[in-house]
Amino acid sequence: MAGLHLELVSPERLVRSAEVHMVVVPGTEGDFGVLAGHAPLMSSIRPGEIAIYATAGAQPELIRIEGGFAEVSAKGLTILAEKLEPVTVQ
Repeated sequence: MAGLHLELVSPERLVRSAEVHMVVVPGTEGDFGVLAGHAPLMSSIRPGEIAIYATAGAQPELIRIEGGFAEVSAKGLTILAEKLEPVTVQ
């Protein structure tokens, strides 16, 4: 199965452009997961954590987001973030 193309963009730069298995996004209407082949949609993002799964069954990479927008299209998932920072697990 083909992967999901993820573009993660902050106001300063392109943070990530990669093929991933799945991304869980904190939308304003609730969290939603995006896999390859997802139906097109646009959503605003509430403050929370994006979970990026590189492969099926892998532990997610967590990135704190402070608002923005997500767009799912035939090209993949694009997240335009107001502010991003990695989450450190202690």
